[in-house]
Amino acid sequence: MARMHLTVLSRSAGIFTTRRIVEAARARGCRTRVLDPLEVELELGGSGPALFHRRRPFPRTDVVVPRFGMSVNQYGLAVVNQLQLMGIPVLNGARAISASRNKMRVLQLLAASGVRVPHTVMASGPAGLKEMVRLVGGVPVLLKLLSPSEKTGVMVCETRQALESALEAIQRLGQNTVVQEYLRDGRGRDVRVFVVGGRVVAALRRRPRVGRLARTMRQGARFESVEPTWGQAALDAARVVGLEICAVDMLDVRGGPRVFEVNSSPGIREAEEACGVDVAGAVVDRALELWAERRAGAGAGGDARP
Repeated sequence: MARMHLTVLSRSAGIFTTRRIVEAARARGCRTRVLDPLEVELELGGSGPALFHRRRPFPRTDVVVPRFGMSVNQYGLAVVNQLQLMGIPVLNGARAISASRNKMRVLQLLAASGVRVPHTVMASGPAGLKEMVRLVGGVPVLLKLLSPSEKTGVMVCETRQALESALEAIQRLGQNTVVQEYLRDGRGRDVRVFVVGGRVVAALRRRPRVGRLARTMRQGARFESVEPTWGQAALDAARVVGLEICAVDMLDVRGGPRVFEVNSSPGIREAEEACGVDVAGAVVDRALELWAERRAGAGAGGDARP
């Protein structure tokens, strides 16, 4: 009986999400390995694109799940792109990952495709930031600092005093700045929706610490499971960016949701613990679907090898 060979590109097998994907894959009978993308070598110009791992032939792989962070973003994207050139299915593709990590670019894509986003302005520096805040309707606002590496710092300024303090810090950093309205009303909710393979698999409400938009429990945020009332907005966002796996962050307000971020490599601990959902299993199930589709297209001998 054929077994899928799944490769997870991750800096460490001990990372929670990576470990959970490996556990879910092995529970489904898959052969699974974790490879550090920095230990993968690329070759071009010969008989075709090729990959190596620690200077040896790249191990047999049917589907790849990229799980690398910003610290190795450019090299990781090159590895994913090489895999795509070789015809290996990936969850997610290099172009989609790159787009999702450029926070202004992803908002541009969403807005151009009819996905509603918060009122957003961007400037190359902090000069005139008070005017930018006025343009988006005043406080509360999200301040996002974009570094050349595309790493993002995020602050919630709910009062004018908080804004003044943030401005003092931004003046010293001199980074590109995005100002975004932080919509709140009587029932406004900060919601994260997990999408896998065109399906909503979990939704949770995030309650951040005062003064920050915390991303994880470790940073002080609290999470609770919610019904994915606005799941279609999350599905639309994933489709526009081209992501198989993502977390879509949105503000659930009167008049409909506003998507403010799409994360192509989200941690799943919060969703699994708050919602009681096997998100890792959903990822592996999607990989199995892609593997089955490829085998059906290639015939009985369609097992993939780099």
